[in-house]
Amino acid sequence: MRELVVLGTASQAPTRQRNHNGYLLRWDDEVILFDPGEGSQRQMLHTGVTATDLTRICVTHFHGDHCLGLPGMIQRLSLDRVPHPVAVHFPAGGAEYFARLRHASSFYETAELAVEPIDADGQRITLGVGTLEARRLRHPIETYGYRLVEPDGCRMLPERLAAYGIAGPDVGRLLRDGHLDRDGRRVTRDEVSVTRPGQRFAFVMDTGLCDGVFALAEHADLLVIESTFLESEAALAAEVGHLTAGQAARVAAESGVRTLVLTHFSQRYADPRRFHDEAREHFAGDLVIAEDLLTVPVPPRRVPSPG
Repeated sequence: MRELVVLGTASQAPTRQRNHNGYLLRWDDEVILFDPGEGSQRQMLHTGVTATDLTRICVTHFHGDHCLGLPGMIQRLSLDRVPHPVAVHFPAGGAEYFARLRHASSFYETAELAVEPIDADGQRITLGVGTLEARRLRHPIETYGYRLVEPDGCRMLPERLAAYGIAGPDVGRLLRDGHLDRDGRRVTRDEVSVTRPGQRFAFVMDTGLCDGVFALAEHADLLVIESTFLESEAALAAEVGHLTAGQAARVAAESGVRTLVLTHFSQRYADPRRFHDEAREHFAGDLVIAEDLLTVPVPPRRVPSPG
């Protein structure tokens, strides 16, 4: 299962309709919680995802709307006696904030946290499902976005296998070894397969436009990106290190994104359709205006064409 579960979509202050930030990514065996704001633990009760499911927590930066749910989440891991280590990634410059949040109140800590700060632009963490990469963003405090990249695979072409008379266990041998000797001729894997591009997920929160935004968004199958403001407040967005819906949509269009999810909306806007209309002027792909407790599937893999 590969899907995004939205816990909250508000920027800075929650509203009657929008909880503080919080995003869950289910990706095979990984369940990653991004930017748990206040109320994330309660929002999870509505999603079917439990603390025991979590394998990793990623924090982009230590502004309150992106991290004040950490104390409750960390304590819940111990309360539920989660049996496996849970990795936690955050900007290394905010280690003091993390330590305070981790021990914000008295509790008996039984959970095992694998604390792995991000201290370099482009830092990569190897996961069983691919590579998690962090890129530096442009915000008043140290901020990183994340992307998860699955390695490319290959898809065997039945018609080409049949042409060489390859079937049954020989297909597995060819896939494993990269070649197969058949009737005095060596058949290589490349001759009977095409590259199957791995899937990509990108998570971009509080930032102005910068190289890191585009690096994260490049060829993303699913891009979750902040769009705090509309173009009418573009000057304010630039001043405080945020994006407009139009800017986020242009990033997606220029980066080859398939599904664009806009979120992190300022409470000054009551009508979410304005974000949709502004983004649609620039982006023609699948467009989602995030709502609390919405589930967004990662698009199916791109279908490679035979060379």
